[in-house]
This record gives sequence, structure tokens and C-alpha cells, in this order.
Amino acid sequence: MAEVGGVQKSGVLLSSVLHCAIVTAPIDLSALIARAQHDGVGAVSIFLGTVRDVNDGRRVTGMEYEAYEAMAASELAAVAAEACAETPGLRVCVEHRIGTLALGEVSVAIVAAHAHRGPACDGARRIIETLKQRVPIWKREHYVEGDWTWVDPTAARVSA
Repeated sequence: MAEVGGVQKSGVLLSSVLHCAIVTAPIDLSALIARAQHDGVGAVSIFLGTVRDVNDGRRVTGMEYEAYEAMAASELAAVAAEACAETPGLRVCVEHRIGTLALGEVSVAIVAAHAHRGPACDGARRIIETLKQRVPIWKREHYVEGDWTWVDPTAARVSA
């Protein structure tokens, strides 16, 4: 059966990484959602990582993200491909932003689409958790006192 844009001609969705990138410009969430949409999609799960104003009890003014871009892009694509390989029918778009971000700005966007909500939600969660462990992107928090520190993304607390 032939594949056309991540869909078999019979209408069955195939897993597909539709877009994966490290970017410096603000993330266009609408564009990512549009890429993931298909008539066979019944659920779109979106994860957005944003810069928050407090971390570990300290007031944050902004965040800088740095990456070895070629390696980060390659590993990000591998993480997305693994999620698709584990979940038949999962359609994925991922962007991670680097550079200086202000409070509230989106640093990472994951759009996971599937015929059903469970696999869509699980796919987005799997990608963000694996991304934080494996993709070489570093972040430096800036505080209201004027100092800054590097933050270990793998040390993030997990809360339900």
C-alpha cells in the first residue's frame, strides 16, 4: 500500500515526523497544528514549555537557551521518530527555540496528533520527557538580583 504524506491510500494514518526544528524565531503554534492535522486525526495534544517567573524559589526575569544546533536537531528528530515508531498513527511536529526569551515566551512546542486522545497525549509526554534527557540544549536563568545560573534540564521535578 502506498504512503502519501504519512497516510496510506486506504485512509489509515501512518506514524510520521512531519516537522522537527531548532529555531531562533518565536514558535508559530498554528503552523505546527496545521501540519499535524489530517482528516484521520481525532485528537491533537499540544505541549508548550514556557519561561516562568519563579524557579526554586527565585524570581526569574528571563531565560537563554543555547545548543549545539546540528546535534540538537539530529537528536530531536531521533526522539520524535522513536515516539512515532512506538505509536502507530502518531503524527508529530516539534520545535525548540534557542536564544534569549522573556517571561511567558514559548521555548518548546510539541504537537502530537492521532486518531485517539490517549496515544496523542502519551506521544507528547514521551517526547518532552525524552527531549529533556537527551537533546543537547542548555538553559541559563536570569534572576531579578541580576545574576544567572545554568539549569540542569534533567533535574526537573516531575509533578502529577
